[in-house]
Amino acid sequence: MSTPARKRLMRDFKRLQQDPPAGISGAPCDNNIMLWNAVIFGPDDTPWDGGTFKLTLQFMEDYPNKPPTVRFISRMFHPNIYADGSICLDILQNQWSPIYDVAAILTSIQSLLCDPNPNSPANSEAARLFSENKREYNRKVREIVEQSWTAD
Repeated sequence: MSTPARKRLMRDFKRLQQDPPAGISGAPCDNNIMLWNAVIFGPDDTPWDGGTFKLTLQFMEDYPNKPPTVRFISRMFHPNIYADGSICLDILQNQWSPIYDVAAILTSIQSLLCDPNPNSPANSEAARLFSENKREYNRKVREIVEQSWTAD
């Protein structure tokens, strides 16, 4: 069944394949265009450098009018990422717009890794360390990066 959401997701997937942004990849799961697996690679020259972080994106039939539910599967230590992997990011909530596609969502999340919003903490320990002890914060991020190499 081809609905507006499914057509849009096919277009998003085609665009992502033809012009993939640096450091991200994503594709629908087999036989389910509404559920995607994605990977964000840690940006170069940041504490996240070298990390490989897996996510899922769950779309509903009201996409693109409503954002997908995006969650990290990989373990994360970040001020704006909850323990369950869900992400506190304005474009996934109150600042959502139908102009955002999958590539824009993933690149926004990649940018958030390096540029957290300490005013909207989802992980209070990470937010505190980011603000008060950057060296310890970066050390914990490097641990997460190393764990990402061995996680399945």
